[in-house]
Amino acid sequence: MVHLAFLNAHPPEQCVAVEDEAAGLSGVIVIHSTALGPAAGGCRFWDYPDKEALAVDAVRLAESMSYKNALAGLPLGGGKAVLRRPAGNFDRRRLFEAFGRAVERHDGAYVTAEDVGTTMADMDAVGASTRHVAGRRAARGKPGGDPSPWTARGVFNAMKVAADHRLGSSLAGLTVAVQGLGSVGSALCALLHEAGARLVIAEPRAGVAATFARHYGATVVPADRIMAVQADIFAPCALGGVLDARTIERLRATIVCGGANTVLATPEDGDRLVDKGVLYAPDYVVNAGGMISVAAEYLGWRSEEVRQRVDAIGARLASVLDLAAAGGLPPGRAADRLARETIAASTNARHAPLPRVA
Repeated sequence: MVHLAFLNAHPPEQCVAVEDEAAGLSGVIVIHSTALGPAAGGCRFWDYPDKEALAVDAVRLAESMSYKNALAGLPLGGGKAVLRRPAGNFDRRRLFEAFGRAVERHDGAYVTAEDVGTTMADMDAVGASTRHVAGRRAARGKPGGDPSPWTARGVFNAMKVAADHRLGSSLAGLTVAVQGLGSVGSALCALLHEAGARLVIAEPRAGVAATFARHYGATVVPADRIMAVQADIFAPCALGGVLDARTIERLRATIVCGGANTVLATPEDGDRLVDKGVLYAPDYVVNAGGMISVAAEYLGWRSEEVRQRVDAIGARLASVLDLAAAGGLPPGRAADRLARETIAASTNARHAPLPRVA
């Protein structure tokens, strides 16, 4: 078991180390909640300075997945796997097959999928050891494959609602500062360009940034300057924890709405955004599109069900913003409250006494 005494988070149901030295596997699977169903959440594969940093990230991400799945109306709980990328050369397929065996040992209590640093090929390797995986290559006419375009579509729909709510404007003519041009950030930029938004981008891969600048007329800035750009919307689409007391002080956008998970370093940073007059669209509300695709693949839903649920993300954000306004709450705290109430209601329903039969 992983020691969690240092964490200031709603405690998970399980936090289990996964280790296979021969395969290069080292990480953790966190099952935050199974109140609504099997704990579902992607597998992150990244460089971490130590196991404590990895575990902290995993627990925060797993809790976020519980809330994301609850507010998306999915019959799934929340979980996350976070794996440490080995130094030097390693056999990638062997590593992910070993991870699949770790997933299988949970006997369906945890369902994994793609996340930062993992691919469809990785999920296919996981699938050699367990059926409790999604994000694999899609069969014709069925949900599956890379969920990133669905994540981007949901963020785009939410961004339209946020722009109308705060600025009374469509996205046409607005400046959007996008941090990160991975799968989600790239797809989001394409949608924003089509909608007539002006793009400012930050991406460490110079060649990728240059290509986007040519295709979309985007302005490229260094990664450490993207938050200080004068923009209508800041769209974080890389790693989480990017908004803290220091970076919020530099932020010049009016709205924060992006594809990254756990954007706020602490809940108090949501309060700081309110004090600064910035509208924060809670990340797990707006970036649920990929998880909806994963759920549809795993549960056997139709592709049209994915589209309908992803296109409802904007309306869901509007409901959260209305709740925040009515309760005098920052949007992040309003979303947390609504998600916890949804999970608690399900838990209470499961443990309610059966009705008496006359």
